[in-house]
Amino acid sequence: MKSSSLWLITIACTISIGSLYYNQPMLALISADFHVSVTDVSAVPTLTQIGYAIGMLFFVPLGDRLDRRKLIVGLSGLNAIALLLTAVAPGFYGLVAASFMIGLTAVVPQLLIPFAAQLADSQQRGRIVGTVMSGLLVGIVLGRVAGGFFGGLWGWQSTFLIAAGLMITLGVVLLNRLPPTFPAAIEIPYLELLRSLPMLFAEHATLRKRSLAGAIFFATYSGFWVLLPFLLARPPFEFQSEVIGLFGLVGIMSAGVSPLLGRMTDRTNPGVTLRIAIGLFLGALLILFQFHSTLWGLILGAMLLDLGTQTGQISNKARIYSLPIEVHNRLTTVYMVIFFTGGAIGSWLCAYGWKFAS
Repeated sequence: MKSSSLWLITIACTISIGSLYYNQPMLALISADFHVSVTDVSAVPTLTQIGYAIGMLFFVPLGDRLDRRKLIVGLSGLNAIALLLTAVAPGFYGLVAASFMIGLTAVVPQLLIPFAAQLADSQQRGRIVGTVMSGLLVGIVLGRVAGGFFGGLWGWQSTFLIAAGLMITLGVVLLNRLPPTFPAAIEIPYLELLRSLPMLFAEHATLRKRSLAGAIFFATYSGFWVLLPFLLARPPFEFQSEVIGLFGLVGIMSAGVSPLLGRMTDRTNPGVTLRIAIGLFLGALLILFQFHSTLWGLILGAMLLDLGTQTGQISNKARIYSLPIEVHNRLTTVYMVIFFTGGAIGSWLCAYGWKFAS
């Protein structure tokens, strides 16, 4: 795989994944602006993740049937429209609906990752997936930082306006730089592609196990990041939106080690990295449970939680992409739908629990 293509795909993932995470550090601002409760405002990230899962279900399988370049560019444009609608939402329910549309059209990274895996040979697949995932993780970090910074500086609407401009620019660049693809399943009708998803889930035990593991990781991870802005906004911290957004920088560590984890997966076994992920995850939960009222405890716990979740993600995807290449997009669909469904459930459950704990 050419290094220029790898970096283009990595940067595209960085920009496009941010759409899912801009709202997280701004939840307190949105709650105050629309005069809604923590439980109510949790519908914003929850519906974004549900929309993402549905978008993966209906759009990502098309990558096995259509030219991925055209599909990616089209979805980039639709995502820009959804971001604009969010910025001009006249009321809270309009914002929730637009947030769902953001998630629905933000599936560009899940088309780019199997694209990169397809271009790599089997000996380099873990490294390639790790490199692209590092771009994904940087995008998550920058999305949270940008949401908090621009939201606190110019209002939460400004973040979505800037993001819409970025997605329009990205679409133009990808249209001119991405190579066309020749899908293996071009003769398979679209409905047949959708009907094949549960059959793939039933056929591959690896897919079932890794999807469930990913969902458990992401449920806790998403719940933590939904609650964090409210935890940091109250005593003893009392931070503003700009500072809360900077908290997302803890994810830089996992972004930096993602290529190393990918190489480890190539040289050892995805099962080894999965066990490492579980250990990091459990350590993070213990620290957060005991020391959530201290800044160092939150930072260390967040770092370990982020690193553990992403280590598991790299291990899971490297293992899944060892399955037949002609169904990679559909395997991605099954895995990521279950993964983000877990995230949506975790976001809602943690917000609902906060209602009784606070």
